[in-house]
Amino acid sequence: MKNQKVLFVTQGAMIAALYVVLTLFANALGLSSYAIQVRFSEALTILPFFTAAAIPGLYVGCILANLLAGGLILDVIFGSLATLLGALGTYALRKYKWLAPLPPIVFNVLIIPFILAFVYHFEGSIPYFMATVGIGEIISCGLMGMSLLHILQHYRKILPWS
Repeated sequence: MKNQKVLFVTQGAMIAALYVVLTLFANALGLSSYAIQVRFSEALTILPFFTAAAIPGLYVGCILANLLAGGLILDVIFGSLATLLGALGTYALRKYKWLAPLPPIVFNVLIIPFILAFVYHFEGSIPYFMATVGIGEIISCGLMGMSLLHILQHYRKILPWS
């Protein structure tokens, strides 16, 4: 029992750390901000398909990444909420492999455009931001996330998923 808790916390912490590193790497390349965001870290949002430990890991990782990248407080709060809701949705749909990336895409498309418009005051309309955020999320969660899911499924029996 105790080992399962340690495993859960360790997995969550590793996922959070990986999320931060990947976000800061994308940020350094100029890919994790603005209208079209291609965050490599968003590919990790499929991890709740494998383990519930990914839910707090992704949430904490997103909070830390947004803080370290210089995000404004409302971005940190609501951007991280979008990631949390996406992770919960992926976990809820874990029996349906091809739907795994859908919740993070949907929640980011519904939340992030308002952050861009009202927190950062970017030029553009909400529908425009929904389209551009959607493109970035389809690339990050849909293409990269599903590629990661496919790779990890080959190693599912040897990975220590809780």
